[in-house]
Amino acid sequence: MPLPRRSAPCHFGAATHPNRDPSLKSVLILFAHPALQKSRVNRVLIEGVRELPGVTFHDLYEAYPDFDIDVPREQGLLLDHDVIVFQHPFFWYSTPALLKEWQDLVLQHGWAYGSEGKALRGKTFLSAITTGGREVAYQREGHNRFTITELLAPIEQTARLCEMEVLPPFVAHGTLGMKDDEIARHAADWSRIVEALRDERIDLEAARSQTRLNASLDSVVREGGR
Repeated sequence: MPLPRRSAPCHFGAATHPNRDPSLKSVLILFAHPALQKSRVNRVLIEGVRELPGVTFHDLYEAYPDFDIDVPREQGLLLDHDVIVFQHPFFWYSTPALLKEWQDLVLQHGWAYGSEGKALRGKTFLSAITTGGREVAYQREGHNRFTITELLAPIEQTARLCEMEVLPPFVAHGTLGMKDDEIARHAADWSRIVEALRDERIDLEAARSQTRLNASLDSVVREGGR
């Protein structure tokens, strides 16, 4: 018998955290996994961030099992947040189908991009992905022939076309053979990154020098005050 899908409530806009500190950045995690009940890694990654103050966790497959996306609702969510995250497994060098459908419908010309489309200007964007293969497979000489940076270029350019500030991705490589202690370490790193994004403790200059945000967290995340 298959496991039931883990409930992932979607909270919309500022009502998610009515006591949210207005001096902090608000983070929207758009999570897409079509088979979460089979996931070992993503189920742990989301546990550490879904209830963080100032963070809205939005499970797209939970919200739209029939792919009937409410475009005004989604655009309202984007407007209400400062940091936008695409979190998903890296299926066939891209996003799961629903997240691609979301992009096609929600990021409308004249709203998200184009001469009149300025709704997302100045917001921060990053991808948070998991890959079955180890990092060595995502090299020019590796099994997949391209780097993660190269393979994520269409998503990065989508964000840039919408005039968002793009950060390097968070990447958890090697999920197929990942041990429990590795999963826990990645989950802790991801929570640390999300909290730092919310609290404006990411050193942007240091981050831009990394190929992935979690390559050297201590050099990217400032501890303590902003």
